[in-house]
Amino acid sequence: MPVFSPENAAVARPLRLGLPGHSRLTDATSPRRTRRPVTADPPDRPRRPLTLRDVSEASGVSEMTVSRVLRQSGDVSAKTRARVLEAAKRLGYVPNRIAGGLASQRVNLVGVIIPSLSNMVFPEVLAGINEVLEDTPLQPVFGLSRYDPPHEEKVLFEMLSWRPSGLIVTGLEHSEATRAMLRAAGIPVVEILDLDGEPIDSVVGISHRRAGAEMARAIAAAGYRRIGFLGTKMPMDHRARKRFEGFTGALARAGLEIVDQEFYSGGSGLEKGREMTRALLDRHPDLDFLYFSNDMIAAGGLLYCLERGFDVPGKLGLAGFNGIELLSGLPLRPATMDIQRREIGRRAAKIIADCVEKGLPGKGERVALSPRIDPGDTLRADLARCGQAVRDQV
Repeated sequence: MPVFSPENAAVARPLRLGLPGHSRLTDATSPRRTRRPVTADPPDRPRRPLTLRDVSEASGVSEMTVSRVLRQSGDVSAKTRARVLEAAKRLGYVPNRIAGGLASQRVNLVGVIIPSLSNMVFPEVLAGINEVLEDTPLQPVFGLSRYDPPHEEKVLFEMLSWRPSGLIVTGLEHSEATRAMLRAAGIPVVEILDLDGEPIDSVVGISHRRAGAEMARAIAAAGYRRIGFLGTKMPMDHRARKRFEGFTGALARAGLEIVDQEFYSGGSGLEKGREMTRALLDRHPDLDFLYFSNDMIAAGGLLYCLERGFDVPGKLGLAGFNGIELLSGLPLRPATMDIQRREIGRRAAKIIADCVEKGLPGKGERVALSPRIDPGDTLRADLARCGQAVRDQV
């Protein structure tokens, strides 16, 4: 699957357009309709590709002036340039970079935007997407948002300028400029991995608040009472934040609360998990459960606990999140939660493929998958008996 980023876009364009299957183009034009000033893109308005005329009407200058500004050519005053760029950004307008003779058509690319490749969650999602699209004329290309809204805007802008047939984007939280571009794209958009929010079009994922709450109920049911949390700093990791909210809320309803927390920034890894676990247990050696925001730091924490001779899961239990396959190679298999990553990718790609085949601009479909607790070897055996009861409460 090719990698798409603003930095390599100029080099990669000829290659992408020449890939097998890219020569097949699908008409994405809409019937001509009466023009009127465009100031926003209400959710209930039929989506269509925006044009220079829309930006012209919104900014109050001619289409020729708009073209000059967007091509960064010609003599245009700074004030007019700023007005045009502001209108284009507000509307979500993206110039069409396909050759003029193909300007009304789309290429068989599906843009996929994920936050990171260092997190082992996302390759599994990409595998599911590719599994479905490889049997179609569509070719996925992906870019990295780096959990950074301005960078996500740049990646999306470059992708849309090549007029892809569909988009798969991670998460539901985006900048206003990104949301405007997604609404105005006139193509099927699927946001993935999260259901706790309002999608642009279709959405496939799990409720992270439900996932956090379900794990909290399982921990409480297994008899643990002094609980510590270890995870990423969450301003930009919205899904981790929602799990944390669901987790602490369910603990409170069970009459419990988190004793202490240890946060980190940057990429997750085994060493990071070891460092955080040591710091938290040095402060609170009487903790009896550690809940990690992902499996990689949970694995590092488990290795630290085993090296120090902790009785796991008798005196100290722990759990992570994501259900990555790496866990099966550890001395004990940490408890975790499987979020069906590959299936999320498959279902998202199926929505895009169906829309392209039927010529639909979107489906507005909501696909909710259920997270599944895997008790592994680090939750007391009580969980095996209470697991079904926990799921029945949801």
